[in-house]
Amino acid sequence: MGMAAADLQFHVLAVDDSLIDRKLIERLFRISSCQVTTVDSGSKALEFLGLQEEHDNLNHPCVSPSNQQEVEINLIITDYCMPGMTGYDLLKKIKESASLRNIPVVIMSSENVPSRISRCLEEGAEEFFLKPVRLSDVNKLRPHMMKTKCKSPKQQQPEIIVTQDNQESIDITYVVPPEENQESDNTLQQQKSQDNSNNNNKRKAIEENLSPDRTRQRLSSLTTV
Repeated sequence: MGMAAADLQFHVLAVDDSLIDRKLIERLFRISSCQVTTVDSGSKALEFLGLQEEHDNLNHPCVSPSNQQEVEINLIITDYCMPGMTGYDLLKKIKESASLRNIPVVIMSSENVPSRISRCLEEGAEEFFLKPVRLSDVNKLRPHMMKTKCKSPKQQQPEIIVTQDNQESIDITYVVPPEENQESDNTLQQQKSQDNSNNNNKRKAIEENLSPDRTRQRLSSLTTV
């Protein structure tokens, strides 16, 4: 069975120089409720992904950042043997890119060469399929595509409050955890208690200076002329 239609839809980029193989891959992934984009070369795949690639041939200009496609790709499946850039070369460039390295890459080939398979897996390929690719192979890729849908937990962000004074000043307040609130309350209570104690000491000193005994003592020390 294919993926349920109610599940999250994944976007797959299929790379193969063979039109027949591209049509087969597109059909299999569409049966599995995936959106599919197909290209016939590794350089076009890089262009679609927005990865700048310099070519010695003037007929293949480099891809500028302004051409970057604002699309989410959940999986890249590519043929190994292609003219120009091989599937292994494409895999290396994707894994070397900071913005693309987390996209799962699957290699497919009509030749069962163990050294080739090992090299691709060591470079970071998730799977290596032998052609023709079957629907059961496509269904194995769901866990890899799910990884790209998992979002990292959001970090705590400060609450920004805009004042009404023509919205010129912005006050930033941070949400304080309950433990910090409790510590702050204890600190305030201790400070308040200390302030009360200091006020009592000051009041006591003033009363002692104004007491009759101290007044008489100062008067008795005066000598009459």
